[in-house]
Parts: sequence; structure tokens; C-alpha cells
Amino acid sequence: MTRYLFHGGTLVDPILGRIENDLVIEGDRIVEVGTGLDGDEAIDCTGKYLIPGLFDCHVHLAYTHVDLWKHIHTPLSYNFYLAIGNMARTIECGITTVRDAGGADLGMKEAVQDGLIPGPRMQISLVMMSQTGGHGDGWNPSGIPINLAAPYPGRPDNIADGPDEVRAKVRELVRAGADVIKVATSGGVLSPRDDPRHAHYSPEELDVLVAEARSAGIWVMAHAQAADGIKNALRAGIRSIDHGIYLDDEAIGLLLERGAYLVPTLLAPTGVEKAVAAGAQIAEASIRKAAELVEIHRESFRKAVEAGVNIAMGTDSAVTPHGTNLEELSLMVENGQTAEQAFASATINAATLMGLEEDLGSLEPGKLADLVVTTSDPLVFDGLKDGIQEVWKAGSRLVGPT
Repeated sequence: MTRYLFHGGTLVDPILGRIENDLVIEGDRIVEVGTGLDGDEAIDCTGKYLIPGLFDCHVHLAYTHVDLWKHIHTPLSYNFYLAIGNMARTIECGITTVRDAGGADLGMKEAVQDGLIPGPRMQISLVMMSQTGGHGDGWNPSGIPINLAAPYPGRPDNIADGPDEVRAKVRELVRAGADVIKVATSGGVLSPRDDPRHAHYSPEELDVLVAEARSAGIWVMAHAQAADGIKNALRAGIRSIDHGIYLDDEAIGLLLERGAYLVPTLLAPTGVEKAVAAGAQIAEASIRKAAELVEIHRESFRKAVEAGVNIAMGTDSAVTPHGTNLEELSLMVENGQTAEQAFASATINAATLMGLEEDLGSLEPGKLADLVVTTSDPLVFDGLKDGIQEVWKAGSRLVGPT
């Protein structure tokens, strides 16, 4: 088994700090960090930095854009081939682990696991559970549904109403391979007929949903923008609040009390605006909602940072293009986090959110050998992607010289 020695570089790590040390990997694990180490194959990192593989806790690898008109003219299976490029662009950002928030199915996950295609390791949700008329309901005034997550064998329909249907839907998703259950507890932006300030699903429905997920040994993530939807989710025991646009003081208090996580996706509203500028066909109501909530979203994030809420990085790609994920880190710093806090949000905090902190999130010996070699200072996020030279996942080099 080859011992790879990364020598001469600077390790930047949320646990170990910034240290000038060598690092050795053997098989799929980091086995040593220190000075004067040896290995079978040396990788010169002089003048470079080593960081852990990064996380994105809210992506949609099976989607490539939010142009609904283009979507309805695209054969379903065509999206699977586009996903290969989406995965590659994600890896090129140094992101080796993602939580897919709807779209990716078990076949896509296993294709990566088995080495058929290169990509990040995934926790998948398959679809976003939605009430009738909710954020995940593809109904339109024309009566013609447009659903990004169209059902097919392996990706169930996402609509469930009432405790009994909710219980059955969670079981169906678990059967299909879901690692995490995603639910819309409020309206959203890209669904033109609902309001992101309104809560969706009753507390009784959410209690059943979380209990059923817990029985299967998995957590729940919530698309939650409305204050009441956020609080209903937290009271039910949902693990992460994704977006969190209309946070109020009570919601922040519940995040702290429950030890839950905020996955802010600050990029997402700007992604809608950029998509429209590039010619995407998006409903006028969605364009208006995106413009209205940009600053509200950022102010809520600033309040959460100041209060000490657990934060994990997520982008909502493909609302913004895959491969632009690291722009989220710059927005997080612009809106209240230190560079060190944002870096932790994309490494050890994200690993903890996903239950992977024993194996990932830092460069400590014994952990999986997910690491990134970059010529750019890893805490200066604007130039980080351009400096990435090598990306390793579980001891295999996915980006860089072969």
C-alpha cells in the first residue's frame, strides 16, 4: 500500500490550526502529521497549503439550472448526464462531500461510490416533501405541472398531506435510499404561488415526520424561510434550517437551545437574479420575491452569527451554477463571520451536521484522506478556487497530475 508524503507545505485546519507540517496518507486514511516523515511517493507542497476536503450541505447535483421553460424541453435522462459535469465542477472546488437537497437518487450516489464516475460523496434526500400547494408542489395556473424533481422509479413523488400520508412518505423515501429527509416547512422563492413568509405543514405533521425519520436512524433538514416555519421545524426536532431567511429572536433562541444548524445559502437569491439576467425563463413572482429578501436574508444571517448559532456552509447550487460554490464563503465573511468561522462552517461544522465528524472535516490522523492542495491562502476565499491544484478523496486523487 503506497504511503503518500505531502511535504513542505502549510496545513490550514479547523482543529490543528495553521502549521508547517508534513502529512502522510496510506490507503484511504491520514496516518501521520508531523515533521521528518517519510513515504513511498513524495508530493512537493513547498509554498502551498493543505486543507481538508470541503463540504456543501445544500446542493442539487441532478439539476443544472432553474430555467423552467428549458427544463420542460429536456428529456429526463439527459439530466443524469449533465449531473456528471455538475459533480466534476463541485470536486474542482475542493468539495468532496455534499448533502444533496433533492434530485440525486441512489443510482447516482452508488455510481460515485463504485467509481463509475468521479464525484463527491453524498447524503441524499431524493426529493423535498411538500404539502399540496407548498413549495415543492409543481402546480401552475395553467394546470400544467412543472416539477424539477419529477417522480420515476427510484425517486418517489414528493407530496404528502396529513400525518398518515407523511408517515408513509417518509417510509417510502427511506426505502428508496434517502440518507436524510428534506421537508418544506414554508413557502419559497422559485414556487410562484406560495409565500416564503407563510409556514407549511402543521406541528402534528412535522412531529410524525421527525419521529418516523428518527425510527429509521436519519435526520431531517428543512427548507424553512418563514419565521413560523422555522420554529415549527425546530420544535419538532429537525436538525437543520436551510435558508432561514425570516429568522426572529425566538427562532434564534430555538436554534441555540436545540443545538440545530443553520445552512444559510446566501448565494441563492442572487442566483435567481443572475439567471434572469442570463435569459432564464422564471416567473415574475419568483423574481420579485428573490429581490425582496436578499437583504432580509443577510440580516438574519448576521443575527445568527452574532448569537453563536451553529452554521454549516451550503449554496443551493444549481440555483447558482455548480462550480461557483466557494462564493458562498465570501458572502458569509461579508455578512459577519470571520474567515476562520466560515472555514469551519465548510469543514468540521458541516461534518458534524452530517454526522461525519469522526471521519471527515479535519486533517487529523485516523480520518479519511480528503484533502486539497492549493497555492492560494485558504482563508482568502475570493482566490481559493483558482489556486486549487489537487483534490483527494479517501486517498484517491480526483484532481491533479495522474
